[in-house]
Amino acid sequence: MSTPQFIQIYQHNAAAVAQELVQGLSAPHAYTSPKYLYDALGSRLFEAITELPEYDLTRTEAQLMHLHSADMVQHLPTGACWIDLGAGNCEKAGRLLGPMQAARYVAVDISVDFVRQALDTLQRQHPDLPMVGLGADFSNGLDLPDALELDPAQPRVLFYPGSSIGNFTPDRALGFLQSLHRACGAAIGSGLLIGVDLLKDPDELAAAYDDALGVTAAFNLNLLLHINRLLDSDFSVRDWHHLSLFNAKASRVEMHLQARHELTVQWPGGERQFAEGETIHTENACKWTVPNFEALLHSAGFASTRVWTDPAQRFAVLWAQA
Repeated sequence: MSTPQFIQIYQHNAAAVAQELVQGLSAPHAYTSPKYLYDALGSRLFEAITELPEYDLTRTEAQLMHLHSADMVQHLPTGACWIDLGAGNCEKAGRLLGPMQAARYVAVDISVDFVRQALDTLQRQHPDLPMVGLGADFSNGLDLPDALELDPAQPRVLFYPGSSIGNFTPDRALGFLQSLHRACGAAIGSGLLIGVDLLKDPDELAAAYDDALGVTAAFNLNLLLHINRLLDSDFSVRDWHHLSLFNAKASRVEMHLQARHELTVQWPGGERQFAEGETIHTENACKWTVPNFEALLHSAGFASTRVWTDPAQRFAVLWAQA
């Protein structure tokens, strides 16, 4: 049986993180990167969100993958190196590696510790499949390290499920997809298999990001506790409440934290005053139509695309050949 390898590229830089947070909090319209939503508790809260009746994205994607897996096998390359972006528990890719006859699997997450147990489990299910855990931050673009020793003649399937592409504004999404196109390499048959949440009724979107149980609110508010640890700031959760809204012009759901009253937040070497009702913009969730996203993929350098949707056309998975 093969043994998973682990390569840790990303190194936490406390000073750089603090500088990034201060820059966002000090902006005229305060903001933070959505990656800071995902500390240990935030990740568990997001797992709970995926179980909520209002948030059907994860269930719809799973249904879609099951419904169309046989057709996907006909269009994706066999004997490919699968590069799973934001692999987490590796479950989504794990269901495809066998049917797609993968020759190698690379699980990419910011920390190899996040994927270590999952890879050990997956290795037992696929004992002869070479596996690598890669600890890398690809939020600003994917750059595959030489340490992976990728075979340039082997086709690559970059796998980016879920709807994380929606966290990027269209301009940033284009730059990110261009980096994925470069990472596909030059082997014939390579490409990107990506999940995209589709535009739907604004009332449905509002409910999905502001559920009745308040789990999404807790997920958003927990960001403040994470910032306190990273920045040594003095945010109080009780001073804020969760706000989500649909920005029709930008075709996106926005998550904000809104100040309940006038307040001042302090951190070493600085502070920020917030007026009552002022917000911190914490996340975007852009929603796409299939034609618009296909056009974006083509602009990023990808060639032909194959699209699969669920029967209600709420979610799409696209295969874009490099």
